[in-house]
Amino acid sequence: MEPTNPGELPSDSAPDADWPTNYYNYFTEIEDHFQRARGTSLFLLSPLDWALIATWKSNGIPLEAVLKGIDAAFEKWRARKNRTHQVNSLAYCAQAVAAEAKRQADVETGQPAARTREAAAPFSGDALARFIHANAEALLQSPHPPIQNLGEQLRTIAGDVDTLLADLEELEIRLTAMEEKMLAQLRLAQSDEAMVAVRRELETQLRPHRSKMSGEQLRQLEEQYLSKRLLDAAGLPRLSLFYMTDYGA
Repeated sequence: MEPTNPGELPSDSAPDADWPTNYYNYFTEIEDHFQRARGTSLFLLSPLDWALIATWKSNGIPLEAVLKGIDAAFEKWRARKNRTHQVNSLAYCAQAVAAEAKRQADVETGQPAARTREAAAPFSGDALARFIHANAEALLQSPHPPIQNLGEQLRTIAGDVDTLLADLEELEIRLTAMEEKMLAQLRLAQSDEAMVAVRRELETQLRPHRSKMSGEQLRQLEEQYLSKRLLDAAGLPRLSLFYMTDYGA
């Protein structure tokens, strides 16, 4: 599945409220649920869809709210008398997801804080080491010296797995900062023509959904999408722990 080899979506440094329980399967759970709701298991999410999931994650939208929002959107769609067009994008569900997230936030106001810091790591030290080492090797293959330097830093970080496992939140902050530097370097190296082409691609996909999203949602979605395409074109991985699902437990 795409999020296990992303090179595609930037992430936020702050974990979800129920971190780490749902943190590492957020993308795949949403993908599977959307496919089931749509009734087509072979349907593949678009780059725009992946970027939208990333904005939900960045904004701390709980997984449960996203799944319920998807269900609500499809219930509304099935209730329509005229269903000449199939639902072909997660963007159709954006309003319903936002409404469900607000409803859940209202309900949970005043409840005890979720358990976050005491939870055990959802993966082993070996899996974590494999993930960081693999990313380091990928960055070292980059033609850009600043990105190669980040690869060397990753090698150093991987040298003390026990310390890393003791504070995954701090590790995630460090990895996210490195990822931001990597993206900044890729933006500098990208030609104006290439960036214009990607923006046109984004506009084509966004056009049917613009009226259903706020200005802030559109801004975040554009940022996520452009970062995704940069990483994809460069063949570089995501560094966030969010993308460890392909490295075992």
